Amino acid sequence: MAPKEKMLLKGDINRIYDEEYYSEQKIKDEKFFIRPSAKRKLKKTGWFDIGMGIDLPFCIIILVLITIGTIMMFSASYAFAYYTQEDSYYYLKRQVIFVCLGICAMTFMSFFNYNKLHKVAPIILGVSYVSLIIVLFLPSINGVNRWIGFGAFNVQPSEIAKLSVVLFFAHWCSKYYNKMQLATYSVIPGIVIFGSIALLLFLEPHYSGIVIIAMLTVLMLYIGGMQTKYLIIGFAVIVGIVALLAMSGGLTYAMSRLDGWGQALEYTTEDMWQTTWQTRNSLYAIGSGGLWGLGLGQSRQKYLYLPEPQNDFIFAIVVEELGLVGAVMILLIFALLVWRGITLSLRAKDKFGKLLGIGLTSQIGIQVVLNILVITDWLPNTGISLPFFSYGGSSLIMLLAQMGIVLSISRTANIERQ
Repeated sequence: MAPKEKMLLKGDINRIYDEEYYSEQKIKDEKFFIRPSAKRKLKKTGWFDIGMGIDLPFCIIILVLITIGTIMMFSASYAFAYYTQEDSYYYLKRQVIFVCLGICAMTFMSFFNYNKLHKVAPIILGVSYVSLIIVLFLPSINGVNRWIGFGAFNVQPSEIAKLSVVLFFAHWCSKYYNKMQLATYSVIPGIVIFGSIALLLFLEPHYSGIVIIAMLTVLMLYIGGMQTKYLIIGFAVIVGIVALLAMSGGLTYAMSRLDGWGQALEYTTEDMWQTTWQTRNSLYAIGSGGLWGLGLGQSRQKYLYLPEPQNDFIFAIVVEELGLVGAVMILLIFALLVWRGITLSLRAKDKFGKLLGIGLTSQIGIQVVLNILVITDWLPNTGISLPFFSYGGSSLIMLLAQMGIVLSISRTANIERQ
C-alpha cells in the first residue's frame, strides 16, 4: 500500500475513533470534550461522589447544625409555647415543617445550575425591592413593618434582600472584574444599591438588616476588586450620615435600642431596669451555665424570665444548658461551615461562582458573630437571629436554599478536579 494511502487510512481511523469516543458538551460559558463512557459515568455517580457529586462534608456540617439547632430550639421554647399557645410543641412542629421545606429547597438548589442565576440577578434584586416596598403598606407587628403574611406563614423581605445583594454584586463584580478598581464600577453601584435598600429598611425600621447588608455589600465589593481607599472613604461617609441623622432626631427607634447598652447588670432607674430585662436575663443564663452547663432541658431562664427565648437570644439558653464547652463546640462547627464553604467556592470554575459562594457562606459567619455580640451585651439588642437555631420560617428556608447554591458550586468544582 502506498504511503499516501496509508496516511489516508490512518486519518480515517482517527476520525472514526474521535467520532465514536468523543462528544462535545457545552457547559454554559465553557466547552468540555468528554468521552461518552465518561459521560455515562457522570450520570451514574451518586449524590456525593467526586465529579457531579455534591460535597459530603459540607452536607454533614449543615445537617449537624440543623439537628442541634432544632433540638435546642425545642428545649428553649416549650415553656414559652405552653404559656402562650397552650401547646409545648407549638414551635417545634412549625420549625420541623420549616426544616423539611428548607432541606427540599437546599436539595433542589444543589442540582440547579448556579450559572443561570447570573442572568436573573438583576430580576431577583428587583423582586427584593418590590417586597421591601409592599411590606411598608401592610399592618405593623409590634410597631414595625417587617413581615408579609401568607396565611400561617410570614415572609421577611430583608432575607430576600440579603440574598439579592450577594447575588447581584457577584454578578456585577464578575462581569466588570477588570474595571472594579474604578469608582464608577465599584463605589457608585455600591452606594446606589445599598443606599436604596437601607432607606427601605430604615422605614420599616430594621436596623440590624441594614448592618448585615452593609457588611455584605462591603465584602462583595472588596473581594470583587474594589480598592481599599474607597472602603475608608465610604466608612467615613456612613459615620457622617449616622451622626447627622442622630442629631436631627431621625434615629429615634435606633437610639431607643441603645438605651441600656452595656448597663444590663447595673441598676440605675426602674425604667432602665425594665429596658435591660432581656439582655440581663441573657447574661444570667450565660453565667449560670458554667463550664459544663446545667444539662439539656434544665435551663431556668427559659421559664418566662428571658422573653421569647426561641428567637434571637436562643444561644443564651444553649450556653446555660450545654455550658461553655458545648457553646464553643457549636461555634467551632459554625467556623468549620464557613471555612468549608469558602474553600469550595474558591475551587469554582468561574469568578461568579467564587464570589457568590464566598458571599453566601460569609453571611452565616457575619450573623453568628453579631448574634453572639448582642446576647453578651457587646452590641445593642438589634434583633439578629442565629442561623439554623432561631425560630423562623423565611430565614431558615432562605439560608438552606443559599447553602444549596454553595453545594451546586461544589458540584462543578468537583467536575473540574476530576
